[in-house]
Amino acid sequence: MKAILLTGAAGFIGSNTAEKLLKKGVAVAGVDNMNDYYDVRLKEYRLKALKKYPHFTFYKADIEDIAAMRRIFSKHAFSAVMNLAARAGVRYSMENPFVYMTTNANGTLNLLELCREFKVGKFVLASTSSLYAGQKMPFNEALAVNTPISPYAASKKAAEVMAYTYHYLYGIDVSVVRYFTVYGPAGRPDMCIFRFIKWIDEGKPMEVFGDGRQSRDFTYVDDIAEGTIKALKKVGFETINLGGNKPYDLNEAIALIEKFLGKPSTRNEKAFHKTDIKATWANIDKAGRLLGWKPKIGLEEGVRRTVRWYLDNKAWVSRVTL
Repeated sequence: MKAILLTGAAGFIGSNTAEKLLKKGVAVAGVDNMNDYYDVRLKEYRLKALKKYPHFTFYKADIEDIAAMRRIFSKHAFSAVMNLAARAGVRYSMENPFVYMTTNANGTLNLLELCREFKVGKFVLASTSSLYAGQKMPFNEALAVNTPISPYAASKKAAEVMAYTYHYLYGIDVSVVRYFTVYGPAGRPDMCIFRFIKWIDEGKPMEVFGDGRQSRDFTYVDDIAEGTIKALKKVGFETINLGGNKPYDLNEAIALIEKFLGKPSTRNEKAFHKTDIKATWANIDKAGRLLGWKPKIGLEEGVRRTVRWYLDNKAWVSRVTL
């Protein structure tokens, strides 16, 4: 059976994407280095769910290690590579920019080179809405994104352009999917929805950068996973936004969390960070036209599901460090 290589398999979006593929009967070889950028218990929780599927094979490996990745390629006949492994987090990329380049750029190069070597014809690259900083909204894929304002965004831009080079030189079919503020159950604890739920439930002041009036195009993780899978379609080379197409103020998201927890919030407002974008809003016309994709889960329903997951798993999630 041909398999799909999915990197970042224990990550938030990666694990959801892998599970949807497995439910469709696709064999998945998952790679993750299980780093401790955030609490590893979340990664172990997601990985445990994937290991229940007979057609899932897990490799603890790093995409920066091309020799280790070559051994994995040699064991399978991959029909596609989905590179969802990445160093994420805009603010932390200012503290350690080097690891962002080695993982996001060099790691992507390793995978592209192995696709060339092993004749894997399809490559899906997860990218970011952070590239659109300073552009006119709603953001569409035709906009030039040559002014990244964080090392994270710059490293993702590097990965995108290298993917184009391998498409041009070697005919690899590439879908670059740019994600917009993904949230949902078992999400990343460095992202605002997870943090706000935990802080409000515990009666602690939330750390809010700015006054909460910045807006985000929140997108539920199931929708993002479905769009990522649809991006396996043969497209040549395309960059495709995956977003909710409806920005919400941060204060609106906080009000929904308060509603579903039944608790009020308090906040500690901090200065707006230089590397943050004041607002994001995806134009998703291309995703609809090329992939037949559009988001199905609105913010209210998505927050309700996320709060329910938190309450159902509170016994161990309460110990997760932020």
